[in-house]
Amino acid sequence: MTKTAGAEPRRHRARRAAAAVVARVRKSWPAALLVAVLLAVAIPSALLVVPGFLAPDQPAPAPAAPAWQQVPATLSAVPALAPLSAAAAIPRPAAVAAQLDPLLAADGGGNFTGQVQDALTGEVLFDRGGADARVPASNLKLLTAVAALRTLGPDHRFSTKVLSGPDNRQVVLTGGGDVLLGAGASDPDGVRGHAGLATLAARTADSLRSAGVTGEITVRFDDSLFSGPALNPAWGLGDVAAGEVAPLAPLALNAARYDPAVTTGPRPQDPAAAAAAEFAGQLRAAVEPAGLTVAAAVERAPAPAGTGTGTGGEAGQEVLAAADSATVAEQVGAMLQDSDNYLAEALGRLAALASGRPGSNDGATAVVGAEAVAAGIAPGPLQLADVSGLAMGNQVPAGTFVRAVTAITSGLDDRLRAALAGFPVAGVSGTLDSRYGDDATARGAGLVRAKTGTLNTVIALSGYVVDADGRLLVFSFIGNGLTPGAAGNRAALDRAATALAACGCR
Repeated sequence: MTKTAGAEPRRHRARRAAAAVVARVRKSWPAALLVAVLLAVAIPSALLVVPGFLAPDQPAPAPAAPAWQQVPATLSAVPALAPLSAAAAIPRPAAVAAQLDPLLAADGGGNFTGQVQDALTGEVLFDRGGADARVPASNLKLLTAVAALRTLGPDHRFSTKVLSGPDNRQVVLTGGGDVLLGAGASDPDGVRGHAGLATLAARTADSLRSAGVTGEITVRFDDSLFSGPALNPAWGLGDVAAGEVAPLAPLALNAARYDPAVTTGPRPQDPAAAAAAEFAGQLRAAVEPAGLTVAAAVERAPAPAGTGTGTGGEAGQEVLAAADSATVAEQVGAMLQDSDNYLAEALGRLAALASGRPGSNDGATAVVGAEAVAAGIAPGPLQLADVSGLAMGNQVPAGTFVRAVTAITSGLDDRLRAALAGFPVAGVSGTLDSRYGDDATARGAGLVRAKTGTLNTVIALSGYVVDADGRLLVFSFIGNGLTPGAAGNRAALDRAATALAACGCR
């Protein structure tokens, strides 16, 4: 029940004061300063909000927020959940339902399903059609993250290579699955652009000079690692034209974007050719001082035997240069933070190859579904049309996402914990950075960690939050059949997650 203001516990007053500061700051300060201020405000309030997570025999802690309540410095800095305390009160299901039912009302049409679970005990605290199959939008990326981490491993990297051609004046840029290549020098601290084409070209030029090659160099490219249609027929042509996704290739710049700073609008329709053209330009700059030249045109190399089954180039080709991607864990983090459809689809195909399946859309959906079952997340086969959530043909219950978030936060599988850093933080980062700024949701800013999902008539939010008594709660809310553009639908989900953050619910 709601307590009166005079009886309000100190931790609740601290939370409200922190939320008020956040709301004022969001109206007037740049986003970069918001992050710093939000963290500064969160430190004292978090200590009041989550005492149940501290070991009972520990002395009074230093004034610092727990790791799971902090924004990671980098996507590779995976936060660790402290041991959960069974002494913290579990919300009563009836009280949780009383909080959420009025909030989960669709604006103008459609309906919401959802489920909330206590992370430590597994007790279901709220269930509104949690077993009903729904179109999940980009919440599906949570299952793709699970499949990629389980099959490839968090530390795996993809190598982009330059191989020798049929003669010593041909080089073949060979895609190994890195679709986050940068045009410039490799950035060892970056995820996007971790492997840079300028660095790869410089290494290639060194190899050509060392071999005494002279004359004109022809650049070819091999994008045969993936198989099947490059465009999923389940995607609407309007979505492709708008740049929601592009033809899939195991070789791409900036997740098939022309500019890493521009993440909307049309994409290259032949991402591998675009990357090869950029590489040729970088190679031209690297070799010309040595008297070599590079042909203006790039050519697609004939597909080698074994296309789409994990091979990279023909046997016996010499490796002239190579550059490795960021780790799978870092790429999964970027995929979840930015809800990058192209990266999700590439990771799905790479997971398929790692599991012995074809590197196709069918292989990707098969491995994501199979790994969800193997991890105990899905009780049976899932209906999947893609692995990014862009297709309307996907059908996944909210309860499956609750189990996925539980698996990621539980620590029972160290591979899956690598996805923790990828969850957007309400009001701070990723696809939640501009949300949780009004009076109804500011109390959730900095506390709600969740994957978003939005299609024309679909909205979803799945993640976790520590409630006012120190319980870790996992949740998933999915709206289908909604009125397009109705702002109240997003507000309904954000208010529901905020209610969980503020919940004592006893």
